[in-house]
Amino acid sequence: MMAILVSILQVCVAMLVLPIHVLAFLGLWKPLFQKIFPYIMQKITVTFNRKMGEHKKDLFSNLSEFAGSSGELTVLEVGCGSGANFQFYPRGCKVVCVDPNPHFQKYLSKSVAENEHVRFERFLVASGEHMTQVASGSVDVVVCTLVLCSVTSVEAFLKEVIRVLRPGGAYFFLEHVADIQHSWLHFIQQILQPTWIHIGDGCQLTRETWKDLENAQFSELKLRHIQGPFKYSVIRSHVIGYAVK
Repeated sequence: MMAILVSILQVCVAMLVLPIHVLAFLGLWKPLFQKIFPYIMQKITVTFNRKMGEHKKDLFSNLSEFAGSSGELTVLEVGCGSGANFQFYPRGCKVVCVDPNPHFQKYLSKSVAENEHVRFERFLVASGEHMTQVASGSVDVVVCTLVLCSVTSVEAFLKEVIRVLRPGGAYFFLEHVADIQHSWLHFIQQILQPTWIHIGDGCQLTRETWKDLENAQFSELKLRHIQGPFKYSVIRSHVIGYAVK
């Protein structure tokens, strides 16, 4: 009965934004939205950093511990977006950015100019599942925040992360995830999902990402569940932490 109710409500929501679904069906929505999405995300991340800044500071506080034998820290940020994490990186670290959306580069350049303590290396247009331009074992740290919700395959993504990390390197993450099963928020997430995937550039509200992290071939995983300060948001539940290769 609950599954039927969810399906009915999914259709009702879809009808409210029917033009989006029609454009998506015709293959026209994604190329159009990819041009708009960076502007929207640049605005959203300002608010997100303000509300989640302390969590980010805590998360990235030990990045320098994973510097290579030369003492230099090389960070690969996947799904870098507008560079919202740059302000939290240690001084002098080298940063390589990867994002499948080339339209983020304009906003990324602004973050580079505002964060001179970071040594920006290059911007690569690629998906996290296919980072062929990044050599195996070439980076000390991989950073990924609010990205695993929208990758095609979390398992394939994490395999690529492990490939590009040097032995002993670390993967730092902050991801929104599905709320507790049978909660009202989880119920709403299920209803919104078929429409949200279009307005969120592939974002999945109901992914239990912590299970993928637990099943990945990391030697050590430090993960905790937190609730973001977003009282009426469908992305309130998060997982945060890091994993060592």
